[in-house]
Amino acid sequence: MEFSFRSSSSKSARMVPRFFFCILPFFSLGFYLNVPTVQTFTGTYGINYGRIADNIPPPESVVTLLKAIKIKNVRIYDVNHSVLNAFRGSGLELVVGLPNEYLKDMSSNATHAMEWVKENVQAFLPGICGIAVGNEVLGGSDQELWQALLGAVKNVYNAVNTLHLAELIQISTAHSEAVFANSYPPSSCIFNDNAIQYMKPLLEFFSQIGSPFFLNAYPFLTYMSDPKDIDLNYALFQPNSGIYDPKTKLHYDNLLDAQIDAAYAALEAAGFGKMEIIISETGWASRGDTDEAVATDSNARTYNYNLRKRLAKKKGTPLRPKMVLKVYVFALFNEDLKPGATSERNFGLFKPDGSIAYDIGFRGLISSSASSSIISLKDIWKRAWIASYSMVLMTCGAVLFLV
Repeated sequence: MEFSFRSSSSKSARMVPRFFFCILPFFSLGFYLNVPTVQTFTGTYGINYGRIADNIPPPESVVTLLKAIKIKNVRIYDVNHSVLNAFRGSGLELVVGLPNEYLKDMSSNATHAMEWVKENVQAFLPGICGIAVGNEVLGGSDQELWQALLGAVKNVYNAVNTLHLAELIQISTAHSEAVFANSYPPSSCIFNDNAIQYMKPLLEFFSQIGSPFFLNAYPFLTYMSDPKDIDLNYALFQPNSGIYDPKTKLHYDNLLDAQIDAAYAALEAAGFGKMEIIISETGWASRGDTDEAVATDSNARTYNYNLRKRLAKKKGTPLRPKMVLKVYVFALFNEDLKPGATSERNFGLFKPDGSIAYDIGFRGLISSSASSSIISLKDIWKRAWIASYSMVLMTCGAVLFLV
């Protein structure tokens, strides 16, 4: 019963205006309060490995690439078994996705949730550390999915807990910025009226099982929605005058920090101010359509290079300075089969052949032909050295014999 569906986030359909940038439990509350928080993110830098493409490297090569560039935290959007086999026992920390298509079934059928967890998670341990149940459900257009999300989350968690994996597997779901309202300045952010009735019970459950709030935050989209009022340098972590929040008296020099603190403000207003936020997606397109003029190699490099430097400092946001920021960058590869705007297919840090799309300090995979050439060259030098050394020994032996 393999549930395999290649899906990764679609960003063009959720461009938001500037002010957006920013059921009963199956077990008792006391039971959940005894569940320890699962730590599934090592360091600060992770990557989304989307696979809506027909030209990217096989999973085994992807594992090699990730180890070479020292990225341990990885998110995928399904449970493709070829990927899970490649990652199993690799030492990489993989968060798998339960696609939105399965939420209604998982919400209404606990047996199917158990089968899914057994066949797509338990069977591939060690290596899987989290399950993202759906992606950007609240704020989307399918109201039936909104109603199914919490039930699916609970059934998946119950299956994980029954299999004694609750201390190893973290349950989450990622939200877009469309769940927010009134988020400029950051301190004014709240969950919008449509989302709050579904968000509160979900946050209550996640607080009980120790899950963070996963947020997909794209300064790229926010800037494109209001280029007249947003400084491009502010979106790219470049020097700028920033913004000032009069309520908190905090200054922001980059848009991503403001988006994150807006989400913290919304969580606090809803009664969940202590919940950690992890950025489940962020990135910048390197190519776009004519109306996506800021989607360039230069801007993509600037955003991702500066983001990497910012994460290396291991610091928090102005509102949560001690909460070290953790980010999954979108994405590992350009994905040539993704529908929508040209930018959708050009968020990758790497090209399909494994080489870098632009330089932010990573080195890409060496092609097999190049590897063969290098090996052959080394082999030639090694053989030449051995031959020379052997000739010297023979000469010395001949001299000694004559003497």
